[in-house]
Amino acid sequence: MSRVCELTGKKAMVGNNVSHALNRTKRKFNVNLMKKRFYLPEEDKWITLKVSAKALKKINKKGIDAVIKEARAEGYLKK
Repeated sequence: MSRVCELTGKKAMVGNNVSHALNRTKRKFNVNLMKKRFYLPEEDKWITLKVSAKALKKINKKGIDAVIKEARAEGYLKK
């Protein structure tokens, strides 16, 4: 499974390692992903999601129901 946040769609970016001599080599900036279980009271079930740190902050602020509705509207999360 790819390293993509299931709620925000964030994925790895590509950039350069830059040495002191300004030599550049390709590198990857991975997303800070965590596997978390959430309880959905509307559907009365637990779901496990791979979420980024940004998505967790969003869930703490808005609530899991609102964030899941947004993700489904944007097409990141299936029903």
